[in-house]
Amino acid sequence: MSKATEKRPPMGGGHGPGRGVPVTGAKAKDFKGSMGRLLKYIGKYKIAVIVVFVFAIASAVFSIIGPKLMGNATTVLFNGVMGQISGSGEGFDFAEIARILIMLVILYGLSALFSYVQGFIMTGVSNKVTYRLRQDISRKINTLPLSYFDRNSHGDVLSRVTNDVDTISQTLNQSLSQIVTSITMVVGVAVMMFTINWIMTLVVLCIIPIALVLIFQVVKRSQKFFQQQQEYLGTVNGHVEEMFGGHNVISAYNGEDKSIETFRAENGKLYSAAWKANFMSGMMQPIMAFIGNLGYVAVCVLGGWFAAQGTITVGNIQSFVQYVRNFTMPLSQLANISNILQQTAAASERVFEFLNEPEETPDTEHPIKLGHVEGNVEFKDVHFGYNPDKIIINDFSAQVKPGQKIAIVGPTGAGKTTMIKLLMRFYDLNSGEILIDGHKSTDFTRADLRRHFGMVLQDTWLYNGTIMENIRYGRMDATDEEVVAAAKAAYADRFIRALPHGYEMVLNEDASNISQGQKQLLTIARAILADPDMLILDEATSSVDTRTEALIQKAMDNLSQGRTSFVIAHRLSTIRDADLILVMKDGDIIEQGTHEELLKKGGFYADLYNSQFAAPRTA
Repeated sequence: MSKATEKRPPMGGGHGPGRGVPVTGAKAKDFKGSMGRLLKYIGKYKIAVIVVFVFAIASAVFSIIGPKLMGNATTVLFNGVMGQISGSGEGFDFAEIARILIMLVILYGLSALFSYVQGFIMTGVSNKVTYRLRQDISRKINTLPLSYFDRNSHGDVLSRVTNDVDTISQTLNQSLSQIVTSITMVVGVAVMMFTINWIMTLVVLCIIPIALVLIFQVVKRSQKFFQQQQEYLGTVNGHVEEMFGGHNVISAYNGEDKSIETFRAENGKLYSAAWKANFMSGMMQPIMAFIGNLGYVAVCVLGGWFAAQGTITVGNIQSFVQYVRNFTMPLSQLANISNILQQTAAASERVFEFLNEPEETPDTEHPIKLGHVEGNVEFKDVHFGYNPDKIIINDFSAQVKPGQKIAIVGPTGAGKTTMIKLLMRFYDLNSGEILIDGHKSTDFTRADLRRHFGMVLQDTWLYNGTIMENIRYGRMDATDEEVVAAAKAAYADRFIRALPHGYEMVLNEDASNISQGQKQLLTIARAILADPDMLILDEATSSVDTRTEALIQKAMDNLSQGRTSFVIAHRLSTIRDADLILVMKDGDIIEQGTHEELLKKGGFYADLYNSQFAAPRTA
């Protein structure tokens, strides 16, 4: 739903704290912890992972044996050539060469087969792990308090779900088995080199400390850039998502240049971090190539000297040279994987930071479950602040009887919408109680509590789907006939049938292919279909014309019969028939009574009401 999770600013104004503020890059706070937690996700598939490791080792072993056999074939050919040159009568042993080549084909074929199988299995494991991560993130989103979305942009959250999880997926799919293969290759090749010539092997092994020192220096400097890259990517996504959603406003206020300037600044930070991260990562290959060339030079010099002494065959020299290449290649792969792991650690940390976010206060273990509520609502000494050190609702108390229409009025920022959020438990109280039919609101589960309310808000909540589906969201088991009846009751049926495809017309992501007033009518139809025990109307008719407003008011009056309803209104003419009007200012109820009683008092409500009907002054 595009609007259902829309971040709503507290008390009617501004962005939530921290929205759009770029995060600064830093080194991963807990590399071991993040990777350890990721391994726990993988641990559920440990049998498959063990099979992958076994196949990866087998594939590497078969590849390791190959150069040795190739060297034997070279030795046989060399001996045949030398026999013909010397005239000793010894020719080419083609049978031996054929046997060696057949063995090579079998070994390399098995190596390729095992590599394919382990890749196939690992792809399944990586996708299952990322599937679980996305499932956990999805569940987490539904348990986070609204205050989290007040502090964080949607784009950053989406980046954690998409970019960061994709980074983890690619690492698991490509790098995990590669680590095992590379380590097996390094160990196996070292053993094979020792079987050929231990002196040359020791010389080659001397490159490992050099490689480790250089790799450590690169990894040490690159980690913070990979962390910055993931964080700035989230910031850029957040800006793009915000600008896309507010494109009409940007165009209306000629804010394109400012938007581009902001994007250029954030994109520049991402470019700088990504360039540094990729540059540092790219240094691995030339460093390892340089170290590998040193090994080649040493092997060529020593191999030539040993061959001249007759202590090593030509085929063994050829095998050893190939082993040197096979030795430096996995070292280079391990170096590159170390960089990938740094990026994965940064991505994992962001994902697990999100999963570690404090959730809503858990529902009670023994909840009250009522099939129907009468609508007796009492606010007792309610105190609340979006920040605990700044209380904005002070000592709010009110008694609402079943079936009453309660209007909440006051200037912008008085706390009207905040009271509705508290009633629905979108936020929990700092102190005090809200009672529903004598039961604390906290004695219900949130789902059961909200099931008793129908909401029609000034900000319409519609999602990408057909009009029929959007109305049916009020009661998922409703028939098509019941949906149409609800639309007729909300005076929406006529305009719906005039639209292309009628009830089957698909609303786009922001429902911008219908008017604001039409969107409001659909949300009212949805509330009528839900047939709730109590109603919450937050400027429900603010986006429709006067004639339609009168019709909707009549429909809402019919719907409100016998139901407790809470109405937030700025146009005070719409709530003159309210049973009780609560006048709020700065989080407090400063007046309460009926319309006539409040006018007679001549207080704050009377001033508000008269100001809406005062004759305009002439110049």
